[in-house]
Amino acid sequence: MALCGIDEAGRGPLAGDLVMAGVILKTPIEGLNDSKVLSEKKREALYPKIIENSEYHIVSFSAEDIDQHGISWCLGEGLKSIMKHLQSDDFLFDGNSTFGVSGLRTMVKADAKIPEVSAASILAKVTRDRAMVVSAETYPKYGFEKHKGYGSKAHIEAIRMFGYTPIHRKTYRIKALEKTLFDT
Repeated sequence: MALCGIDEAGRGPLAGDLVMAGVILKTPIEGLNDSKVLSEKKREALYPKIIENSEYHIVSFSAEDIDQHGISWCLGEGLKSIMKHLQSDDFLFDGNSTFGVSGLRTMVKADAKIPEVSAASILAKVTRDRAMVVSAETYPKYGFEKHKGYGSKAHIEAIRMFGYTPIHRKTYRIKALEKTLFDT
């Protein structure tokens, strides 16, 4: 049976969903790599090819889910969901932790080494980035279309000026904001 590659996007941002994807490739796809090393244009070009040439499952967890349950719980639940929805004897997750889920292997930098994990990386990143562009329309003062919710200087300044939105992870500590709060 084929390999199911699994990866996530959005573990560390201050806003937006955690997105996880599992992919079983039906045919090889040229140009797959870790989504972080591919340009946005290349990821967008590969996305439909992956959708057309694979069995896949994408799962998302909101900022509220992350705040309520924690990132590790979300990652574990995402792994279980992917394993439930995709039939494979071999599940490979990028990284070094199974988050308490049995029946899968891990490999550090699998997203750069294993095509199925690269494909999962791309599906997760493109899905998440597209959602952040939509969020930018709802919350135009934050610049989500540029930094995708990560802790850029501009994003932290927007939080300082306008506060949190419903898509912000309120349990994530922002040292730059804490420092200024104590200094005043």
